[in-house]
Amino acid sequence: MTTLDATPTTLTGSADELAPPLTFRQMAWRRFRRHRMAMAGAITIILLFIYAFVGGLIYTTADANKTDTSQRLSPPSMEHPFGTDTVGRDVLARTIQGGRISLMIGLTAALLEIIIGVMIGAFAGFFGGFTDNVLMRFTEAMLIIPSLFLLIIMARLVGGNAFWIVIIFGLTSWMYVARIVRAQFLSLKENDYILAARSIGTPTREIIFRHILPNSMAPIVVAATLAVATAILSEAYISFLGMGVQPPTATWGNMLDGSYNYIESAPWLWIFPGLLILLTVLSINFVGDGLRDALDPRSRNV
Repeated sequence: MTTLDATPTTLTGSADELAPPLTFRQMAWRRFRRHRMAMAGAITIILLFIYAFVGGLIYTTADANKTDTSQRLSPPSMEHPFGTDTVGRDVLARTIQGGRISLMIGLTAALLEIIIGVMIGAFAGFFGGFTDNVLMRFTEAMLIIPSLFLLIIMARLVGGNAFWIVIIFGLTSWMYVARIVRAQFLSLKENDYILAARSIGTPTREIIFRHILPNSMAPIVVAATLAVATAILSEAYISFLGMGVQPPTATWGNMLDGSYNYIESAPWLWIFPGLLILLTVLSINFVGDGLRDALDPRSRNV
């Protein structure tokens, strides 16, 4: 009599072979998590945003501008953890108010820069020929002018207002983004799926914004993160020179300007806003490095 073998059949193969393949987003997130400095930078940026925006619920603009000459140049204490400035204003409250303005200037200026750069680079790379020549010669002409010099001149003419500061940054910083996007479009527009889309009569606008631009997002995202850091630093430059947002409105840059004559006698006036600028810019650069590695489709570090 034949007996049946009741031993269950075991599946062979490792768990990685049985698991479904990772999507691009999952792979990018896994690579980003393994980049320790990028993760540290991301956490620091989140904490800085909490400091600036949630802290604004505790210290209002009125608190930041409240003067008390009897507390003039008081060192850090329990009452004033970051000390007070030359007219008795609380430095902690002013770094919170200045953080909101500096971060918003950085974000909005970077957004404007990316929009202008993407539009010019996309049209130059996609249409080529005369359009490419005109747009790229204009871009190169803007690159020839020293950006810091142009920034100072424009800030001198219309500075003092956060809105105009953002416009100035956006109009003087888009050139590198345009060249990056143009290179991406020149490469991608020759792919088979783009040629197929053209052959079936797909509108040009749809080809640019639906097919090519989404596949160019990796370098654009990296450029956007670095643009935020550059805008924050640029705001600090012109504010330190007295041509940025004007007091009593606080930014980290004009707080440094106000501490110029007290570097040794009251170091807390420049240590805290300077440290916040350093942490912000350094963290954003770490995040940019992490995103560059995570979004690189040629990376095999999964």
